[in-house]
Amino acid sequence: MLYQQRSFRWLTALLFVLILGGGHPLFAATGLEIFRGFTGHISQQIGKDKHAFAIAQSCTTWFYRQLKKHSKPPVSSIAFSSASPPGKPMDCLALYPEGLNGARKAFGNTQKNLSLSLTFYQLALVGDANDDGQYDGQELRDVLESFGMSDRSQHLSGQYLVALNGIFDRIRKTAEFPALMYSIEQLFGKGYRFTSSDQLALNQKLE
Repeated sequence: MLYQQRSFRWLTALLFVLILGGGHPLFAATGLEIFRGFTGHISQQIGKDKHAFAIAQSCTTWFYRQLKKHSKPPVSSIAFSSASPPGKPMDCLALYPEGLNGARKAFGNTQKNLSLSLTFYQLALVGDANDDGQYDGQELRDVLESFGMSDRSQHLSGQYLVALNGIFDRIRKTAEFPALMYSIEQLFGKGYRFTSSDQLALNQKLE
């Protein structure tokens, strides 16, 4: 009976260590959540960036077309209700009162934002070296270190995810392309590669 009680205490203590601070067992249990949460966070922003880019592109094209219609007064082409979807003439005039210059500026900015988000998504995929859809202990450490973050095994999975998502939000907000490219170079320097599986996943985001 005493032996069984001691065994139970030992197993309980071991489980506590594995859950709250044990290194590899912690990563193995939560790597899927971290990878999905990280890539999912980036994917949501990619969707928003694609939508904004499509609007700016459509309106830029529309303003160019209006310049070629010299025979018609500008007001004659405004014949859409205020409920018309983005990309229609009235929406473009409301979104970009500066006209073509405003639309072109928005086109450049939204293109840059989308490119950054897609590149960040590429980094997240590259960090999964064996393409199994999750980060193991070494992969997570390497991804963290590529951003200058040290690995602290006592952290819970949610803290790692918050940190990674926060890095993405900060770099995207400040448009720090050099910092992002440096992180990718760090992973490549450790032998990580952009695989055919990564390319397929990225292509899905481009559709």
